[in-house]
Amino acid sequence: MAAQTMTDMDKTTPGYSLRDIVLYFLKLGTWGFGGPVALAGYMHRDLVERKGWISEEDYKEGLALAQLAPGPLAAQLGIYIGYVHYKIPGATLTGLAFVLPSFLMVLALGFIYTLYEGIPWMQAVFYGVGAAVIGIIAMSAYKLTKKSIGTDKWLIGIYLLSAVFTVAYETENVWLFLGAGILYWLVKSPPKRLWLPGRDAAPSVLAVPLFQAAGSATSGGTLWKIALYFTKAGAFVFGSGLAIVPFLYGGVVKEYAWLNEQQFMDAVAVAMITPGPVVITVGFIGYLVSGFPGACVAAFATFFPCYLFTILPAPYFRKYGKHPGIKAFVDGVTAAAIGAISGAVIVLGKRSLTDAWTIGLAAITILVLYRFRNIPEPLIILLAAIAGILLKTIVTP
Repeated sequence: MAAQTMTDMDKTTPGYSLRDIVLYFLKLGTWGFGGPVALAGYMHRDLVERKGWISEEDYKEGLALAQLAPGPLAAQLGIYIGYVHYKIPGATLTGLAFVLPSFLMVLALGFIYTLYEGIPWMQAVFYGVGAAVIGIIAMSAYKLTKKSIGTDKWLIGIYLLSAVFTVAYETENVWLFLGAGILYWLVKSPPKRLWLPGRDAAPSVLAVPLFQAAGSATSGGTLWKIALYFTKAGAFVFGSGLAIVPFLYGGVVKEYAWLNEQQFMDAVAVAMITPGPVVITVGFIGYLVSGFPGACVAAFATFFPCYLFTILPAPYFRKYGKHPGIKAFVDGVTAAAIGAISGAVIVLGKRSLTDAWTIGLAAITILVLYRFRNIPEPLIILLAAIAGILLKTIVTP
């Protein structure tokens, strides 16, 4: 009922203020653990189910756009949600509120890391937190699947195909999302005539050449190299936040040798044990390479492209999103996206659940979240961190 109410109110006064939505994303960026899958689940649970601020249709449109465009999924979904009723000011402020808390955290960790030449205890913390995070992600994927897929055989088939592809190839493919959207569109609401983009589509189409031109520029300064490299990372890497990790490894470790293998793995660990978008690890990497300026440049260069790739096509999603053909396309993409998210649980689980202890922690997390629906995730993360330290120092020294 709340979702339907929001749909009816879409063109009038929203049931929340700009301050309300900004404060929500500030809190989510401060306490939202679990990576892109969990964060997307929190947004649906809080803004669609509990508060009724965002309609189910708007959420699906945002999730579809976040999957189709390059960049971090959770950040783009948050930016789109901010755009829904408060346009560019809402998108800008929610994006900043979402990213800022975790950015400040990785800055602090970067300072500690460089001061003490490493973070030995972090691996112990990550041992426990990584297992709990898998449980959180699994529950988020379960709720999204139950809510969005339903009993439609076509959507179930798309969902399963996307999940299997993600598990088999350990990556997300934008062409699979596009194909799923087109297939479901042709099945449910076939077009009467071929539609071609007009002049209004030019801004979003011109965005890619803009970043291609930026990527071809050359500069001798380290900050310029950081800016150009991380702009390419934000503009051309599709999938969830974790999809950027292989790309970063190839440039940060192999191409530029800014970090060694251990430093890079520590950077990934920092991203996983801090709240907010996983991609915020770029701030930690930038700090290790060139201090505070490097962290700021790396973070801005990574997130600004995803901001543009969200607000430029957003008006067209808002204008045409309720059309039966567009709605069918979005439903198909959403099914593929949720399938990829579910498959990612298995992929990540293979890396984080390495023994009986971590498997047990993940299983306990799932049971606790299933039994106690309102338990705060930060409490689970804290307990998992303590368990990880105890297990590493006492049980498995």
